[in-house]
Parts: sequence; structure tokens; C-alpha cells
Amino acid sequence: MRMPTVKYQRGDKVMGRWPGSSLYYEVKVLSFDAISQLYTVIYKDGTELELKEQDIKSVTGFQTRPRSRSRSPGRRRSRSRSPARTTRRSSSRTAAAVATAAIADSVLSTSRELKLKDTLEVRVSPLKETKAAENNSNNKHEKKEENNTPIKVNEKSEEKVEADAEKIQGRYNLRRRKDDSGAKPSAVTAEQLEKEPAQVAAPSAAALSTTLDFGGKIGAYFWLLFLPAWVLFLALQVNLEDPSLTNFPPPLPPLEAFWDTQAFGFVILWILFQALLYILPVGKLSEGMPLRSGERLKYRTNGFFAIVVSAAAVAAAVYLGFDLTYIHSHFLQLAVASFLISVLLSIYLFVRSRYAASEQLALGGSSGNVVYDFFKGHELNPRVKNFDLKFFCEMRPGLIGWCLINFAMALAEMKQHGLDAPSYSMILVNLFQLLYVADGLWNEEAILTTMDLMHDGFGFMLAFGDLVWVPFTYTLQAYYLVSHPNPLSLPVVTVIVILKLVGFYIFRKSNSEKNAFRRNPSDPKLSHLRTIPTATGKSLLVSGWWGVVRHPNYLGDLIMALAWSLPCGFSHLLPWYYMIYFIILLVHRDSRDMSECRRKYGSAWDEYCRTVRYRIIPRVY
Repeated sequence: MRMPTVKYQRGDKVMGRWPGSSLYYEVKVLSFDAISQLYTVIYKDGTELELKEQDIKSVTGFQTRPRSRSRSPGRRRSRSRSPARTTRRSSSRTAAAVATAAIADSVLSTSRELKLKDTLEVRVSPLKETKAAENNSNNKHEKKEENNTPIKVNEKSEEKVEADAEKIQGRYNLRRRKDDSGAKPSAVTAEQLEKEPAQVAAPSAAALSTTLDFGGKIGAYFWLLFLPAWVLFLALQVNLEDPSLTNFPPPLPPLEAFWDTQAFGFVILWILFQALLYILPVGKLSEGMPLRSGERLKYRTNGFFAIVVSAAAVAAAVYLGFDLTYIHSHFLQLAVASFLISVLLSIYLFVRSRYAASEQLALGGSSGNVVYDFFKGHELNPRVKNFDLKFFCEMRPGLIGWCLINFAMALAEMKQHGLDAPSYSMILVNLFQLLYVADGLWNEEAILTTMDLMHDGFGFMLAFGDLVWVPFTYTLQAYYLVSHPNPLSLPVVTVIVILKLVGFYIFRKSNSEKNAFRRNPSDPKLSHLRTIPTATGKSLLVSGWWGVVRHPNYLGDLIMALAWSLPCGFSHLLPWYYMIYFIILLVHRDSRDMSECRRKYGSAWDEYCRTVRYRIIPRVY
């Protein structure tokens, strides 16, 4: 197939027409998409838009109309000053004023009432020397100079119309949306924003890549070695009689102790059992977010059904005499078996990605470096027919396996200490984490809008994380309590339960607000929510919990993590590993969001950060 000729190349400085107006700005070409035939360009204020080729002109060949006009007093006096005929504005007026006036003028000419319909979309364009109202005119902000100087091709603005339009629009420009005039603006929140990275025509891996995460190519080597070593360290350290970090490093067992064929078979059977539950025609078929090609994949979201059936199967196995304490006594061998399966899966994923079409690749996993792409994930949504490998691994074998291992640890505690029932500490850890997993599977559809599903390729990072990291490090607290019991009084239990419920409420309430707003921003039930419009046609939610901090679901997550760790006491640092790790993880995610959103939303993101000052913890961070 012959590739289409691309007139403008990446990095070219050209003049781009501001859609819906006759104004041209100097812009930089980021990429060209051969499918949509659109150029992605970036304006000087950081706003990124897609333009057709006919809306772009070269700087050298761009012709402007003469701007000199007679300004004699006589000419100015000859013009009518009646309300029916207002004064023509000079060419020094800002782009926002002209674009808004052109739209407002056409509407006012047929009606006395200005109606902004769904075919109008809010675009960021800072105005010169103006104070603006934000969020339903409730807050005033500082003056901001315009950093893009437009070149006028057609002057048609009037002073009264411009003044009215400025009152209506505040800091933002209104323009007609390109190619989808019947569509309503969609909505996003600060958490897990839908990113639209630059697209290119050529299938070159290097061209597809965006900025490299996790230390780049050198970091990929480090993480490939460190992550398995860290899981091994935790499994050995927590099993010591004194798991204090002063006893680091833990002694290594003989080599044959790392492998057990029966453990490997147990892991294989567990994954196959979860795969069978996944493909059963039970539950809802949910639609994923649009891909770069415009396609929306279908997902079978029956995770809650899977955990209920799994619980019934485990209960039946225990009733029939199967000793689940095998999981505790063979924890290391099960972790090694899961690690081997994750490596084999990662190799398969990378090999098959070499034959995938360019539009099926993940932007962040297409650096051209084999090791980095193997680690980060080269293909975005690898599927075997309708079986989505990434979605399945994300929510099923590891997440439900986490609950299975916790339950096995409770049985092991009872067996080891001769108890008729698990300790309060073990019960709290099991119930808290079971609630977390069950809630996630009940709201499984929400994961379709997360960074993992939308943007990260499926490679070693996610395969190892789903199959090894989650089930064999998140169970550390339950494993610790088997050999290191921590008695709790009823008042302490009550305080920990209240803390858990507060964290869960914040987590669930904020996620519900986000998902409802993202799915249907025009829902009358959400009409009270305040938002900040952006140049992409989406809105940043600044109401409810999302008006308190930028990541309220992270706040709820951290409070719940604290409730998980408190039952283990303060004798050792090891059971607090999850809390420490989670803080690092969430801060890293926040930094990724910040840099990406600032690049994408330009001055609207700065406005958002001024409105919602704190990132995760109110008045702290």
C-alpha cells in the first residue's frame, strides 16, 4: 500500500487556522494521522488541536491583509454612533474577541437572546488584560496576557457584541467543533484523564513512542531484575522468626526449594478456572473507551460473578477435605511458578506484538528498544479472538487469588496456634481486603477508563504486576500475622473499622462521581457540579470530592491502606510495606498525570491547579 504524501513534517513551524474563525496562529506540527488525515499541532499556550491540511499554511507563503487604516478624526466622526450601528474594532483586538464576536453576531442578528448550543465547544484562549469569572462566575482570577498573537484575515467585530461575549465566555474562546457538530462535549476528571497522544502515519516504532517512563531504557533493565528480587526478598524475610530489617538479607534456601511441580500445576489450574468463568456468557458486555482508530472494544464484565463462584468452589474444596494451608507452606514455590508464567506470557505478548498493526500498538511502549518495549508492553489490547488478555489478567487471577491466599493464611493461623477462629487482626485484614476486591469487581466497568487499560501496553510490567506482585505482596500482612500475632482490644478494633469505612466512603463516593460524570456529563443529577472547560472539549471536574483534592480516590485508598496495616501493630516495619509502597506509587502516578495534563490542556490545567490546590491530602500535599 502506498503511503499518502505528508506535506508538513513533525517539528515544522506553520500558520494554523483557529477552527471556526478566520484567525491564524503560529503553531508547531506534532504529528500526522494517515487514517483521519489530520495534523496534530500545538499552540504557544500549550493547547493541542487537530487541523485539516487546508487549515494550515506555510509561514513564508502566508499573506496578510494590509492593516493600515485611516484614523483621521474626520473619518471617525463620519460614522454613526447610534445603537443600531456600533464602531468597528481595530485590528489590534485579541483573537478571542474576534472569534467570539463573529459567532455572537450571527446569533444576535436573528434573535435577541444568545443561545450557546451543543455544537459550540469551549476552547482555551487566554485574553489580554481581562479578569474572568470561573465556574459559574463564582471566583475571580488574576490578569493573564495572551501569548499567541493572531493574524487577522477577516475583520468583522463590533464593540457591543464583543463586550457581551466577553461577559459570557470569561477566559475561554467559543468555536464550532470540527467534524462533529452534533456531538456534545465529553467530560473528564483530573483522575485518570483520557489522553490523546500524538498520532503518526508511519508505523515506525520510534515515531510512535512518547516520553519514556520508569527511568527509560536503563530503568527497564533495573526493574526487570529488581521486581522479582523484591518479591523473593519479601517472601523470605516475612517467614523469619524475627522479620526485622536488621536481619537483612534473609538466608537463601537450597535451589530445589524454589520449585514444586504441584505448585506450578495449581497456579495453571487456577488461571484456567478464572478464564473459564470469564468467557461464560454471564454478565454485562461493556464498551471500552475509543481507541486511536475510533473503535470501541467490548468487554465481558462479570468479575463479581467470578469471585462469588470462586468462593463457592473454595468452600466446597475445604468441605471435601482439601488443605488450603498448603498455600502458606508453599508460598515461595507458588510465587516462583507465577513468576515463570508471567515471563512466558510476556514473551508471547512481545512476539505477537511484532506482527500487530501500528494502530494497535501502545504509544508508551513503542520506543524501538527491545528491552524497554518488552517491559512496558508493545501492544495495547492483545486479544485471542474476543478474549482480552490484559483485561482478564488485570482483574481476575491475581485479584481473586489475593483473597484466596488471605483466606488460606487465616486457616494457617488457626492451625499453627490451635485456635477455633482467626484472631481479630486476621479477621480485619481479610474482611478489609475482601471488601476492596469485591467492590472493584462489582464496579469492574470503571477499570475501562483507567490508565492501565487505556494507555499502557500489555507487557512484563502489567503481567508480572497482575500475576505476581498483587497476590504475593499485597498478602504480606496476612502472611505476617500467621507467625506474628497481634492481639487487639474491642475499642481498638472499633477505631480501625471506622477508619476503614471513612476511607472506603471517600474512595467509592469520589469514583462514583467521576464515573457518572465521565459517562454522562449532561445527566440532570450532575447539573450542580462545577467544571473547568478545556481546549479538547472535555471538562475538568472541580465539585464534590474532586473540588477538595485532585485525587480524592487516592486519599481514600491511603486511608484504607492505613486501616490494613494497623492490625499488624508497630513491632516491625515489614507489614507496613504496603502503606509505604502505595504512597510512592500514588505520588508517581500523580506526577505522570500532572505532566501529561499540563501538556494537553495548557492554560486550562493551570486554572484547574489554582482552583484545586492540593493533590492528595488536604492542606498537606
